[in-house]
Amino acid sequence: MINKRMSPKWLSGMVWGMVLLLASCRTDFAVVKVEGDRVAMDSTWDNCTNQQAISLLAPYKMKVDSAMSSVLGMAAISMDRERPESLLSNLVADVLREAATDVLGKPADMGLVNIGGIRSSLTQGPITMEDAYEILPFENALCVLKLKGNVMRELLENIAARMGEGVSGVHLDISREGKLLDARVGGLPLEDDREYTVATLDYLAEGNDGMHALPKAVSRTCPPGQTLRLLFIRYVEQQAKAGRKVTSRLEGRVTVKE
Repeated sequence: MINKRMSPKWLSGMVWGMVLLLASCRTDFAVVKVEGDRVAMDSTWDNCTNQQAISLLAPYKMKVDSAMSSVLGMAAISMDRERPESLLSNLVADVLREAATDVLGKPADMGLVNIGGIRSSLTQGPITMEDAYEILPFENALCVLKLKGNVMRELLENIAARMGEGVSGVHLDISREGKLLDARVGGLPLEDDREYTVATLDYLAEGNDGMHALPKAVSRTCPPGQTLRLLFIRYVEQQAKAGRKVTSRLEGRVTVKE
């Protein structure tokens, strides 16, 4: 039978045993310094080719190169992305706003894309599949949100604080300090007691890139598989099918006032 009463001597021995056990698990080793460097992936490595790997990848590379070089349509002008407004960010925001038609039966009140999500410019002339991947490399997808008017105002203030993003369907006047001075949606003054629809990206819908108002949406619908890149590709192909070149224009969507 086990004696449930522990003598002071036995208890003291158990405590010291635990101390020794824990002490034996300690290590005197600790990280004191970490060093690293960048390894450039450029032509430097061309002299270190692996012919076996090249032969293995050759048929796949041929297929990828063929797909990436396929022409989707034509750009009437060259377009870049920058704040407070630019040709390319206007175009991409327009594509998003129109894409909401599949969800709402009509374009959203507003289209919104972050400048950081557009990673390259578009050059006048042929638009290839490679261009689409370079301009929109992320798997960000369409989300259509419904916002109360006061939350919509907060969203526009978020955009003003960042000195502009890619927008469609709205016109903002902002100060050099990033304050919202005036806002119009569809050409009309913003109404706090009205509900608005916003076509944007799932990444922004989570409140990223300073879009803190978007998680406060009344509702959110994100159709599966509708990445921004796919929507852009479809738009370019539709323009080509209609015999039109892809174009854009500056409209004072975000204006910095003195």
